[in-house]
Amino acid sequence: MNQPTNSAQWKSICRIEDIPVLGARRVAREHGTAVAIFRNADDKVFALLDRCPHKGGPLSQGIVMGESVACPLHNWNIGLADGCAKAPDVGCTTPFRVKLDDNGVVHLDAEELNRLAIEAFEQTA
Repeated sequence: MNQPTNSAQWKSICRIEDIPVLGARRVAREHGTAVAIFRNADDKVFALLDRCPHKGGPLSQGIVMGESVACPLHNWNIGLADGCAKAPDVGCTTPFRVKLDDNGVVHLDAEELNRLAIEAFEQTA
């Protein structure tokens, strides 16, 4: 799970129960590709751009195993903490800071939601 900082402005997204165990929930953004929030078997949460670095597959539709997700298109294993493909594959998708509070609410860094991976989206649109 990405480590939150005290200076971040957090946006409440959902309750942890709203994310399937070993699955994901998509968070649409006004601009840019959606963000996928993942939940593993240990109830750790992670957030990545919902786009595989290989061929752009929707990672939110992949299978979570430990702290990785398998892309549904070509089975690339992507690390949930850093967004990077596991060897021998190479490439990374954008990770987002995420936190789970004591009440079971999942939050994303609001500034990152508005800034990260927007440029790449605008160039392809």
